[in-house]
Order: sequence, then structure tokens, then C-alpha cells
Amino acid sequence: MGDVALDFQLVLLRRMADHNPALVDEARRTLGVSIAEMRETNKRWQAMVRSPRARGAAARYRSVLGEPESAEPRRIGDVACEARRWALPLWPGLRFEVLVGPHGAVWNEWLVRAPGAAGPALRTVEDLAPWSCTVDEVARAFSPARPLEGTAPTRWGLAFTAPDRDGVRHDVVAEFTWGLLQRTARVSPRSPSPGSASPTP
Repeated sequence: MGDVALDFQLVLLRRMADHNPALVDEARRTLGVSIAEMRETNKRWQAMVRSPRARGAAARYRSVLGEPESAEPRRIGDVACEARRWALPLWPGLRFEVLVGPHGAVWNEWLVRAPGAAGPALRTVEDLAPWSCTVDEVARAFSPARPLEGTAPTRWGLAFTAPDRDGVRHDVVAEFTWGLLQRTARVSPRSPSPGSASPTP
């Protein structure tokens, strides 16, 4: 991957900086770029996306990231689409996935677990560390999870209940950027899980 792919990783990081500036700063230093360079890269990306002459999103990703590592057919309801995935050096255990529908329309674009890579064991609220898991992994681990409208096209939210290490269940809201967990908030405690010890007052 060349400099253009590096720029794309900076675009992903810029969106995540609102939630996790410390993690973003560490990743940025790993890439060897300054805050000013990251902001300038994001500015160029936004200008390219909004340009009247901009190519479609599916073609844009191919031009920026090259040929996908994999492209496989997928069905969502009765409609066929294609899932295209690219590897990104910053997140070797993940892949950037773009779902492309009929006529090249992009339906979704986010980070997912790489095929064959082991995801984290998600059993309690404490297991939900930033950047450790994807939106689909959290939704499966704490089903049923209710999707929440994000504050931007690249952001998602989930509402669900989950136990803490003491067995006390909580209403939890999890926020994701580009499909990667950014932060969680415990809304309110509920009753202990069946069979668990009662929490200490």
C-alpha cells in the first residue's frame, strides 16, 4: 500500500479522534505523521468526496486502496450485493469492508473482523475496551441489541443490557466509528444475573 492508503488510514483516525484522542495520537505516531498532516489529509479527502466531479464511492475506494483483498457475493434480504474487503496495516486483525449494491451503490463501509482472526471474548461490560471489537461482534455478544442513529454517516450506536464482573446488569450504550468500538456508557444498573452474588452496597 502506498501513500494514498496511508492517507485513508488518517481519514479513519480523524473521525475517531473525537472519542479517543489518546489512541489516535498513538496510531498517528506509529504512522509517522503530525496532527496538522492528519487534519490536512482529512480536508483533502472531504474536498474530493464533495467535488462535483467526484467518482462514485465504490470506484473511489478501489482507486485509493487498489484491488480488494477479497470480493464475495452476499445477500441482504432479497437483494444481492458484493462485500469487498481491504487490509489496513493499523488494524491487522480487521478488514475495511464495503458493501456494494446494484449499479455500484455503496450500502455500508466499516471495519470488520478479518476472516480467520479471533475476536475478543465479550461477556461483561468491562470487556468492551475501545478499538477491541466491531459493531457486529457486540451485537452478537449482547443480543438483543437495539441500533441507534449515529451523529454522522460513519458512526453507529447500539443499546443493550450486559452484566459487569459482579453480575449486576446494566443498560449500556456503545458508540462506534467506522464500525469499531469507541466508547460505552452505563445508563443504569439492573438486577444481578441469575446465579450471581449480590453486589456489595
